[in-house]
Amino acid sequence: MPPPKPGVIPLAPLKLGDILGGAFSTMGRYWKQLFGIGVAVYGGALVVVGAAALIAYSAVSDHLRRLISLSAEEDPSSTDLTPVLIALGAVWLVAMVSLMISTAMMYAAVPAVLQEAVLGRPTTFSVIWRRAWARVPALIGTVILTALIAMIPVVLAVIGFLALMIGAITLADGAGTAVWTSLGFLGALATAPVAAWLWVKFSLAPSAVVFEGQRPVAALRRSSQLVRGDWWRIFGISLLAFAMAAAANYIIQIPFSFLGMFSGVIGGATLDDDPNPASIVFAMSGYVVILLLGQLIGQLVSATFPQLVTGLLYVDRRMRTENLGPVLAGAAAVPPQYGP
Repeated sequence: MPPPKPGVIPLAPLKLGDILGGAFSTMGRYWKQLFGIGVAVYGGALVVVGAAALIAYSAVSDHLRRLISLSAEEDPSSTDLTPVLIALGAVWLVAMVSLMISTAMMYAAVPAVLQEAVLGRPTTFSVIWRRAWARVPALIGTVILTALIAMIPVVLAVIGFLALMIGAITLADGAGTAVWTSLGFLGALATAPVAAWLWVKFSLAPSAVVFEGQRPVAALRRSSQLVRGDWWRIFGISLLAFAMAAAANYIIQIPFSFLGMFSGVIGGATLDDDPNPASIVFAMSGYVVILLLGQLIGQLVSATFPQLVTGLLYVDRRMRTENLGPVLAGAAAVPPQYGP
């Protein structure tokens, strides 16, 4: 007797085809919720970054104009260079914060949608938004902790590599320098498997934050517990999902790149012999808008599909280790509760 399948996956241990098929089915059935939230958060982030860039440009436009007008023999003045660097740093900071919040929101929205997709229940944009937004602070903490933990071996390798380079340059001859440099490179390369192991070990933490309401540290422990004994399978399926998303993103970018180049050529033809920064920005605005649109669509795919696969891996591990299938089958017969 086949297992029950009220939603996008059978409520039994999943095969690769079940996981990939479930991810595609979820994107097809709940695309309004997934892509609607993606457009809202990433589009909002673009608007915020664009506004920050315009404010920064208006604040330092005179300094930027003087820097552009410098000849190759002239050195930039600190009175012009410092404000421009500060403005660029402020825009970069706004972009990083906006990207972090947008990514955390998508990390929360995907499991929230999967909760309904697995049970085959309908949902709405507002319900998913409320559920996801409530878990954003915990997800930001989880993502930061995971990144810091995964970066530890990389940072140690970089420090060791720099120490070896300094020692080789100051103490060894030419042949010794090559040997020490090779050792440092191999030491840095050896940390890549450690970073990958940590990444997979904690890859199910975002799903634990949303599905179980875990806090960041507890979510990392929960992910480690679920991954134990199935690391290679989770690594392979996750890597396949990221490769598929990257390929789709690349294919999506191709037509937008051609359209952007065409728009850039038309905009460049409108410039006079001595363009000012404002006219350059206006002429290239079409190129930038088209590329940003392509980036937004590609980002929606690359941010959604791998997380759907990861969320289904989380469900699969719980069905394999905790016999979650009968619980989900019973929950599928219960009408959804849209209260707080």
